[in-house]
Amino acid sequence: MLLLLQTGCKKDIKFYDRPANLAPAIYQQLVARKNFTNLLACIDKAGYKDILSKAGFWTFFAPNDSAFLQYFKAKGITGVAAMDSATCRKLVTYSLVYNSFRKAQLSDYQASTGVVPAMAFKRKSVYYDFVTVQSGIPSKIIASNRNGGTYVNGDNNNKSIPYFTDAFMTASGLSATDYNFFYPNTPYTGFNVADAKVVNADIVAENGMIHEINKVLLPLPSIEQYVTSNSNYSVFKSLLDKMVYYTSNGDLTHRYHVLSGSNDSVYIKMYQAALAFSPNNENYLNGGTDSQVGGYTLMVPTNDVVNAYTKKILKYYKTFDAAPPQVLLDFLNAHMWTSQLWPSRFSRSANFQGEPPTTTTANIIDKQLVSNGIVYGMNQAQDANVFRTIYSDPYLNPAFSLMTRALGAEVKYAIINPQIAYTMFMMPDVSIRAAYYDWNINYTAWSYSLPGVAVDLSTNARDRLYRILQTSVSQPTLNPTNLTGPGIMEMYNNEYIKYNNNQIVASGNVDKGNYLVVDSVHTLINGKCYYTHEVVPTGATSTGGLLTFTEKSVGTFINSLAAADPTNFGYFNSYLINSGLWDATNLAVVGMTNGAFYTIFIPTNAAITNAVKAGLLPGTVATGVPTFNSAVATDRDLVNKFIQYHILDKNSVATDGRKAGGYATLLQDSHGNPTYVTVINAVPNNMSLKDAFGNTANVVLLKSNNLSNRCVIHSIDNVLKYIY
Repeated sequence: MLLLLQTGCKKDIKFYDRPANLAPAIYQQLVARKNFTNLLACIDKAGYKDILSKAGFWTFFAPNDSAFLQYFKAKGITGVAAMDSATCRKLVTYSLVYNSFRKAQLSDYQASTGVVPAMAFKRKSVYYDFVTVQSGIPSKIIASNRNGGTYVNGDNNNKSIPYFTDAFMTASGLSATDYNFFYPNTPYTGFNVADAKVVNADIVAENGMIHEINKVLLPLPSIEQYVTSNSNYSVFKSLLDKMVYYTSNGDLTHRYHVLSGSNDSVYIKMYQAALAFSPNNENYLNGGTDSQVGGYTLMVPTNDVVNAYTKKILKYYKTFDAAPPQVLLDFLNAHMWTSQLWPSRFSRSANFQGEPPTTTTANIIDKQLVSNGIVYGMNQAQDANVFRTIYSDPYLNPAFSLMTRALGAEVKYAIINPQIAYTMFMMPDVSIRAAYYDWNINYTAWSYSLPGVAVDLSTNARDRLYRILQTSVSQPTLNPTNLTGPGIMEMYNNEYIKYNNNQIVASGNVDKGNYLVVDSVHTLINGKCYYTHEVVPTGATSTGGLLTFTEKSVGTFINSLAAADPTNFGYFNSYLINSGLWDATNLAVVGMTNGAFYTIFIPTNAAITNAVKAGLLPGTVATGVPTFNSAVATDRDLVNKFIQYHILDKNSVATDGRKAGGYATLLQDSHGNPTYVTVINAVPNNMSLKDAFGNTANVVLLKSNNLSNRCVIHSIDNVLKYIY
């Protein structure tokens, strides 16, 4: 039994012996090849001989002796003996990648759903920066390894090393031009590591894979490190620093104490979560995977460019410290891309704010592929939409802080689109407060407080102010050359304003008898901002200098038009106030809902006279004299239908040439279906109507476009046939 046991053990030991045909380990392979003597000396000096001689799973981008000779010449040294151990360690660990990959596998990306072929161009190296020392307090810091003000213990924030294979370049739609944009002195071969060429790929070793390269590579700086190292970007860097804060970390402090013996606390250098990304974060993807498909991009304007640009946008605030914090954040984020902005895609890649570059590759004066992305040094600043559209006028002027706050809640993301034109009437804080609106910081709500009336902090106050705000911003594409008029303009909330000879009114101004006058106009990339002052004639009432809305009912306006111009509006008004549709208590038209939009077409007295003669309305057929208050039920029904058919339901239409087609009226047929009027409105100031029978009525321009409460009132020269 003892003999059998001994014999069995010998067989097992032999079975598990190292196979004779197994390739040597990485270190021994390098020795055997005889052209890595300098690299081997670096490995020895770095303390990595033992690691690379034993079992493991590595990919090593190994610079040959020729690469070292170039390195020695560039550094002015004679050999590895002149290199310190720290430099040797950087060289070895940055060229050493976790896990073993042939060239064909290097471009595979390990996603959470599995391997995605040909998408990766970076791998996590063994090298990482640990605690660094800076002047001031705190003095011992470590870079954040995540965005958004978070840090993950156990992740060393390892630097990635970039490589370029044909598989990746083809799958990503890139070419040698993209590569040579960063490395103009290195030919693209189909397998490059940074600016080195792979001269011998897929050298198999027991503990990994070796790819021989023709250049010595040292760790690339991060975006933050590169910008910090270049004095041309010191002004931009000082602005980035305003986003920095520090937080102490007990685990890192203990680790640092064990390694160095220092009792100093270690602080993590964080960037505010609102910033597009942390420039010191080496992990492009939050999972910190070994392979990476992209990186961050930072455009950095030179000092003189930043100074000139900020002087332009900070005309009123002077400094970023004096401006609202969002202004600096918008400036920085405009220069930040959360993707790798390759040269061939430069013009069509959106930044963190969703905006394409306002610069071109011709503005790039410095291009650096860094460990966590790209840095482009620029001779022109990225012009954020918030700084070049009509939104910028209130946003960058402290006199319009209330308007800016309201715009941010309502229409900001529409009016910062540089491709769509708008017209905006400015609402200074002094005017908003003069109209009894304000922002209550204690309740974080809008307030409305008429003199002698309790302060309203409900959503009613907010809705009222937002209605005024939206009446001050036009519909998209509405940007008239001037306001000499006469003209009418539909605003963002579908209400209308009128202008003539640079005088502007909304329904509330008409109601109060005042108007605004243009003082100046500022033209921006997507429209015009008008600065105005209020004129309050004798007997009129101020609206605080705003384009505000009327509180009165539509019926009140019809009554007023009839009183002021009985020839054109009198007969219709008389039919209305004697009809079953008149709400005498509220001076309103039954069937018209508060808050909805309407258009009322009022035939002239002459048109109504002809309608009476035609038997369409009650009255004396021979003379055309109307009977306004007939006791006959059929007559009263005719009047109701007549009024309803001349009111467009839930739609306001003006003579601006913008709206045309069939519109439902308040009149319904016997089956409860709406009846329609066709609006012909292809040309401004030339609108006509057709009824269901093909009869035409023309809008009397000089008597039309009367502004009411979410309603426009027109005079027409014919009665629309409403009998069905």
